[in-house]
Amino acid sequence: MAIDPQLIHVLVCPEDKQELHLIEAEDCLYNPRLKRRYSIRDGIPIMLVEEAETVSDAEHTRLMSIIEAGGGIVSGR
Repeated sequence: MAIDPQLIHVLVCPEDKQELHLIEAEDCLYNPRLKRRYSIRDGIPIMLVEEAETVSDAEHTRLMSIIEAGGGIVSGR
C-alpha cells in the first residue's frame, strides 16, 4: 500500500528534523545524513527512532544511487 502523497510533504526525520527521501520501491523513508532507514508498513511510516535501521556504508551507497537516479521523493517540502 502506498503512502498518502499529502503526508510525505510534512514528514521529517524524528531525530534531526530534516527531510527524508521516500524510496517507494523499497517501502521506506531514508535519512542519508544519519544513514537511517524508516520502514513503511501498510502505507504507514514507522517514524520511531528506536524502530529505524542504521544501514551499512554499502547499503547507503546503494540507496543513494536509487535516490540520485530519481527513485526517491524528498519529504518535508
